[in-house]
Amino acid sequence: MKTLDRLALSALYTLPPETAHHAALFALEHGLVGARPEPNDPILATDVLGLRFANPIGMAAGFDKDARVVDAMLSVGFGFTEAGTVTPRPQPGNPKPRLFRLSEDDAVINRLGFNSGGVDAFARRLAARPRKGIVGANVGKNKETEDGAADYVAGIEKVANLADYLVCNISSPNTPGLRAMQMRAPIEDLLKRVLAARDRVMAGKKKPPLLAKVGPDLTSEQMRDIAEVALATGIDGLIIGNTTIDRPASLKSRDQKEAGGLSGAPLLAPATACLAEIYRLTGGRITLIGCGGVASGADAYAKIRAGASLVQVYSALVFQGTSLANRIKRELAACLRKDGFSRVADAVGSGQR
Repeated sequence: MKTLDRLALSALYTLPPETAHHAALFALEHGLVGARPEPNDPILATDVLGLRFANPIGMAAGFDKDARVVDAMLSVGFGFTEAGTVTPRPQPGNPKPRLFRLSEDDAVINRLGFNSGGVDAFARRLAARPRKGIVGANVGKNKETEDGAADYVAGIEKVANLADYLVCNISSPNTPGLRAMQMRAPIEDLLKRVLAARDRVMAGKKKPPLLAKVGPDLTSEQMRDIAEVALATGIDGLIIGNTTIDRPASLKSRDQKEAGGLSGAPLLAPATACLAEIYRLTGGRITLIGCGGVASGADAYAKIRAGASLVQVYSALVFQGTSLANRIKRELAACLRKDGFSRVADAVGSGQR
């Protein structure tokens, strides 16, 4: 397959952002584009969540909401990929336009609103593929659902036996009231219910790890509450973080004031700071996945040194194409060797020691 190189990216840039996104998905789904995966450097292999990762660089949720291109993303060099966020019932999401490129800032703003074809179609696609490579399933709630935890339970019940790990997204800023689930009482209730659902569905079978995805816009109190609840409930991990509603003064792009979640380069520092604090609060006793602003091996290494065992990318793919995974892997391996680490696990949290 040919790389999504500068020429292909330039062509996509002539399209509105959401149209370009769908065009990229179509091309990946039908084998029209991609990148030749480079061999994984042995230094990048790591054991996390009871799973063996050939490398710690993953594709974050949001790109492939309907599990259409999970194998295509694995084939371009990612160590794992996460499909979703998917809701129990199909929903169109928010009115268009709802996706904006902030090219001058290497950033994206979206207010998509959990648009997906629903978990039944999502589950059928996962069930039809061969179980190779590590694939996560990320679930959310429908906009109109009052008992949000019930939607997460419904999603987990549908995908628990089809994915290698599970994620509850409770931090998107684009579904009204969703981020309130990050408060202590709601998140504790949610985690207990989804853990029970997973255990019920997987009785007698190997249980996939279950994680929650939280945002970077947390207060000190919220971070402490989330850390304590995560440890108390026995959830397997946290993904930190989602998009931010903050708008740094450094933004230059004309669409900077659009409503929605900001991702990309401006998110790197605040999301990594939040990650480091939750690592400190949990004492490294729970698996953390670092997400937000990663565009290079140095960025990934910063997440790992802050406490992440795995790292996810998304927005940088918009600007750099599918060769991104291979480049990040090369650079990360060089960072590890430069500092004398022989494996990723030894570097996790090293910036806080």
